[in-house]
Amino acid sequence: MIPPATAPAFLAANGWEGAQIVPLAGDASFRRYFRVVKDGGTAVLMDAPPEHEDVGPFLAVAGHLLERGFLPPRPLAVDREKGLLLLEDFGDRRVAPLLAKEPERERGIYEAAVDTLARLASHPAPADLGPYDDAAQAREVSLFTEWYVPALGLEVDEAAYLLAWREAWREAVEEGLRAPVLVLRDYHADNLMVLPGTRELGLLDFQDALAGHAAYDLVSLLQDARRDVSPELEEAMLARYIAAASVADPARFRDHYDALGAQRNTKILGIFTRLWKRDGKHFYTTLQPRVWAYLERNLARPALAPVRDWFDANVPPEKRAAAWPA
Repeated sequence: MIPPATAPAFLAANGWEGAQIVPLAGDASFRRYFRVVKDGGTAVLMDAPPEHEDVGPFLAVAGHLLERGFLPPRPLAVDREKGLLLLEDFGDRRVAPLLAKEPERERGIYEAAVDTLARLASHPAPADLGPYDDAAQAREVSLFTEWYVPALGLEVDEAAYLLAWREAWREAVEEGLRAPVLVLRDYHADNLMVLPGTRELGLLDFQDALAGHAAYDLVSLLQDARRDVSPELEEAMLARYIAAASVADPARFRDHYDALGAQRNTKILGIFTRLWKRDGKHFYTTLQPRVWAYLERNLARPALAPVRDWFDANVPPEKRAAAWPA
């Protein structure tokens, strides 16, 4: 977490000459974040190496959200050529660590997060946003067979794999393309901020947004790979969303929620295995049992019968949650 060599000049050119640069966070991508401190003021420096990352999507989605009254961090300065962004600093009150200290606030914060999604679903997706279509869904679940399957020494029926998925998610994907909303794709407790003076939550990490089904971000929130969300809270927040968003057919929405939840959790199992095997990030292996618990919850639903049958035939119990450290 050494700041990029270009950072001091970038900051000096934008009114932050001589500012202290303090490591803040990294994530599963190549992006890194630093807090910039000067004369009692703070900002966040995003370092997104242009050979690996493009800050354009982040700026476009942030602009879309700001115009509609949501709260992403406001861009303060941009150097796209060097991959540097200076952003509004939301502080340190991320939802996940906050709830670890103040668990009694969980329901209220999740209600606010669900209400944000209901409002987001009332706006159509930006016209220039890529679709969260069948091809994108298939690429993502293929991470499971590409990384998880060989890492655990499994031999599986790959031809039947995507056929089962396409049967399970077809209606959800089609509906998401008919009336797409902005899908942030990483909407969970580590990417939400509690801000002073407002019930509205700050939004982080949305540069990979696509146009698709509103249920995807809801399941991302309620089946969080990094923290336990109880089945009771999940059901209560599902009901809250259905009411707040005036969902016309709750049973159909629930089927779509389950299909997209299974897709997301299977993708995550593949991604976390890749982070371990390719990038040496062993921490992610400790999250696999939780992701499996969510996936098993999804697979038990009627809409997931084709995928459940594939998993039962190809992934034995000892190669699921039991294969990973507690």
